[in-house]
Amino acid sequence: MRLPVTLIGLQWVLIPLMVQADVEKPATPALATSPLSGGVLLETAGGLLLILVLIFATGWLLRRFGRLPMSSTGDITVLSGVSLGPRERAVLLRVGDTRLLVGVAPGRVQTLHVLDDTGTGNEAAEQFSGQLKSEMAEQGK
Repeated sequence: MRLPVTLIGLQWVLIPLMVQADVEKPATPALATSPLSGGVLLETAGGLLLILVLIFATGWLLRRFGRLPMSSTGDITVLSGVSLGPRERAVLLRVGDTRLLVGVAPGRVQTLHVLDDTGTGNEAAEQFSGQLKSEMAEQGK
C-alpha cells in the first residue's frame, strides 16, 4: 500500500516543476515556413527564369550556327548550307565530280545551279584578277 501513497505524494512535488517548465518556454512557437512565402516564391521564380533563359539561349545558338554538318560515306556529300529564311535553305552537294546548288523549302527541293568540278576555280579567279588589274590601270591613266 505504500507505493500508491508515494506516487500521489510525488505528483504534488512534480506539478510545480512542470508549471515552471511551461513558463520558461517561449510564448509563441516557431512557425513553419509557408510554401507561399515571398522567399520561396522568389527562389522558385528565379529557377524557372534560369531554365527559360537556358532554353532560349540553346535555341538561338542552334539557329545562329545551323545544324552540324552531316558526315556522309555514300556518293552524295553535303559540302555546305546557308539559311535563306525561316524555312528555306540553300545547300551545296557533291555528287561524284559534280557540285549541285539545291534550294530546300518545306515540301520542295529544286536544283538552282550545276557546277562541274573539273577545275579548282583558280582559272576564274586569275581571269577576274587580270581583268581587275587592267581596269585599274585604265582608271589610273
